[in-house]
Amino acid sequence: MAEVKVPELAESISEGSIAQWLKQPGDHVEKGEYVLELETDKVNVEIISDYTGTLSEHLAEEGDTVQVGQAIAIVDENGSAAAAPKAEAPKVEEAKAEPVKAEQAAPAKEAPKSEAKESSSTQQVIASPAARKLAREKGIDLTQVPVADPLGRVRVQDVEAASNAPAAPAAPAAAPKQAAAAKQAAAPVEVNDDRIEVVKMTRRRQTIAKRLVQVQSEAAMLTTFNEVDLSAVMELRNRHKDSFVKTNDVKLGFMSFFTKAVIGALKKYPLLNAEIQGDHILKKNFYDIGVAVSTDEGLVVPVVRDADRKSFAEIEKNISDLAVKARNNKLGLSDLSGGTFTITNGGTFGSLLSTPILNAPQVGILGMHTIKTRPIAVGDQIENRPMMYLALSYDHRIVDGKEAVGFLVAIKDMLEDPEQLLLQG
Repeated sequence: MAEVKVPELAESISEGSIAQWLKQPGDHVEKGEYVLELETDKVNVEIISDYTGTLSEHLAEEGDTVQVGQAIAIVDENGSAAAAPKAEAPKVEEAKAEPVKAEQAAPAKEAPKSEAKESSSTQQVIASPAARKLAREKGIDLTQVPVADPLGRVRVQDVEAASNAPAAPAAPAAAPKQAAAAKQAAAPVEVNDDRIEVVKMTRRRQTIAKRLVQVQSEAAMLTTFNEVDLSAVMELRNRHKDSFVKTNDVKLGFMSFFTKAVIGALKKYPLLNAEIQGDHILKKNFYDIGVAVSTDEGLVVPVVRDADRKSFAEIEKNISDLAVKARNNKLGLSDLSGGTFTITNGGTFGSLLSTPILNAPQVGILGMHTIKTRPIAVGDQIENRPMMYLALSYDHRIVDGKEAVGFLVAIKDMLEDPEQLLLQG
C-alpha cells in the first residue's frame, strides 16, 4: 500500500481544503495522474499520484482541511477494483469457523451500544474520516480535542496532540465553555425561513475575510486622498491607441500609466515598497506590482514581475494575461506570491471613492476609481475635465503622513504630465 500525500505547495501555504476528488475508491490510477483538486488560500492545485495501482481509500473527504505532508489517500499498487471484496472473504469464513465462548459473547452484544453512544456524542463534531478513525483507535472523545482550525474542525494532528498531552487531574472551568464555543462555530447554521439561503463560504472567501480582519487589527492603517486630471493621459491614449494595437497586439489601457507612475513614486518614497518583520524593516529594491482582479470566488492579486523593467506594452500584456488566468482559475502560486505594492481599480465597477485595505505584508495600496467629468478651476477659467479620485492606504507604523501625501502627489504629477513617465529611468 502506498500513501498519496499533500505535496509542498509554497512557502506561505501549509494547508488546503479538498475541493473535489477526481478519483474514487476502486478507480485505477496511473503514476502522475490527477486524483484530486485542492483549494488553497490563493489558488486551486491538482494533486497527482506518485504510484500506479488502485485507489483503495480516501483518508479525507471533500471540504476537509488537510496539511502539507498529510496522507489523504491509499493506493494499492498490486490491487484491482475487484480485489477488495475478495480479500475480506477469508476473514468471514474464519470468524464463522471459530467457536465463540460465552464470556466473549456478552461484550460483543454490548458493542453496538458503545458505538451508538460514541456516534451520538461525536455526531455534532466536524472531523475528517482519518481523525475519527484515529480517535476511535486511541479511545479519544472528539468533543474533548482542542482544535486549531478557525472553523472548529478536528484534524489528525489535533487527535495526535490530544493523545500525547499529559492527563490533567481536572479540566479547567473554562474548557467546557471553549468546547461549546468551538461546537457552536463549527455547527451548521440553521434558519427556519424559506426565504433565506444558507451558503457555506469557500476556503478562499474564509481566508479573505480572516486576512482583512487581521490586517485591520495588526496594521496602523490610514488612507489619504487626492484627485488627478486625466486629460493628458486620455489625449495621449487617443492619439496612439490605433498604432499601439497594431504594433503590440494589445490595447493601451490606463493600468500601464498607473503602474509606471506608482514605480516612479516608489523610487522617491521607498518605504512604501517595504514590509515589516518584527522589529525590522525590509526595504525592497525591486518592483513586483500586484494588480487586484475580481473573480467569482473573490479578489485575487496576481503580480507583474520586475514591472520597472517592462515597457507599456509588456505591462498591458502581463495584466491582460493574468486577468484571464484569474477568471479561468488557472493562476499558479508563482503568479500570486511576492508582490511589493498593490493597485486596485474599483472604478471598473463604478466606485467613485473608497478606502482600500492593505494586502499584507505590503504597507501600501493605491485605489483607482471611476473617471467623472467635473468642472475644475484651470487658471482663471472653469473647465470640464475627466477627473479621478485616488486613495492611498498605508501602514502608519513605518510610513509617515508626509511621505504618504508626497507619494500620492508624485503619482498625480506624473499622470497629469505623462512625459515624466518616460524620464523616470
